[in-house]
Amino acid sequence: MAFGGPRGLVPRWELPVGVAALLLLLFSVTAAQEPSVAACSQNTNRTCEECLKNVSCLWCNANKACLDYPVTRILPPSSLCTLSSARWGVCWVNFEALIITLSVVGGAVLLALAACCCACCCRRKRSRKPDKEEEKAAREREERRVRQEERRAEMKSRHDEIRKKYGLFKEENPYARFENN
Repeated sequence: MAFGGPRGLVPRWELPVGVAALLLLLFSVTAAQEPSVAACSQNTNRTCEECLKNVSCLWCNANKACLDYPVTRILPPSSLCTLSSARWGVCWVNFEALIITLSVVGGAVLLALAACCCACCCRRKRSRKPDKEEEKAAREREERRVRQEERRAEMKSRHDEIRKKYGLFKEENPYARFENN
């Protein structure tokens, strides 16, 4: 027995059986998805929609031919079919339009990404050095502190004058020795 999570103990033999069942399921699904080899050439001189029902087929609009898509290359070679008349996936998009659209979208994404990076870098640089508002607030704080110190010193001098006037002024050293002369 081995630990199996929140349900408690799970027998050790269940794991290999589960893996075998999963592999069997995957093999059956991939076998069912294999396209027939002759399906593309059978749809020549028919419609684009019939040809493109099979995802491994390429429709050439110029000569109304349904061809096997050259999976070894990303784009079909011009000897097979020109890009302006080649269709794959959907009939209303040719490869030239697809390439142009993807280039524009990719460029826009890269441009947006570069703008975001620049904005983040500028914000980081701006946050490193204090901005004008922070400098102004610090200057005002310092001015308030200086004014308060001046008021405190002024109040102390007034209090000292009042103490002198009424004889309450404390001497420098209150613990002076009395001398009898």
